[in-house]
Amino acid sequence: MEKKRRDAASTKEKIIKNAMLLFSEKGFDGTSVDDIAKRSSINKAMIFYYFKSKSGLYEIIMSELFESIYEAIVDAKKCSQNPLEDVRIFIKTYALYCEKYPYLSALMLRELSDGGKRLPKMMFSGMQQLFKLLCDILKRGEAQGYFKENIPIVVHFMITGTLNLLMVTQSLRIKAQQIDPSLDTCGECSADDISDYIFEKIKLLLGVENEKNSTRL
Repeated sequence: MEKKRRDAASTKEKIIKNAMLLFSEKGFDGTSVDDIAKRSSINKAMIFYYFKSKSGLYEIIMSELFESIYEAIVDAKKCSQNPLEDVRIFIKTYALYCEKYPYLSALMLRELSDGGKRLPKMMFSGMQQLFKLLCDILKRGEAQGYFKENIPIVVHFMITGTLNLLMVTQSLRIKAQQIDPSLDTCGECSADDISDYIFEKIKLLLGVENEKNSTRL
């Protein structure tokens, strides 16, 4: 019984991994159940057995990712001292997930560029939940005197949009720098490097020019 559970979990994990890859490469419409089954080296009946449909598989993939990001940020915030640190945690966590799941950014950009036509309800809820989390951090920072007034959606897209674009263009940026070494495309930058840089720029946007000189820090 235990072996069957392990085998089932392994099969589901393999399906999810390969489906995410194909969805990011071809989009939802361009990816068939046959494609996923072939890439996963399984009978396509297994996909319907575990996920009911292609839409069900897609929704599970994206909703679980967003839920995982959200929970990781909330857990890390428990050890935080102030809203500015919470912003750092938000940026770092999102960046690390983009690096760990390199197809997340491609899927996000596909959905946004398509106007969210295929955006599953659970995935949309996950995106909203993540945005609301950042809104709460920013509002608390304003109320406590850490930040000046801001537009949360702009801050949110400056963080997630920048990270998504940098992740999906990494190979292109590396190639551009190889062609012309004088170009600084940050091709070899890690998720940590990028998130640190974004955090410094977001601090300026929020009115935190110098942490040591802040009235609250």
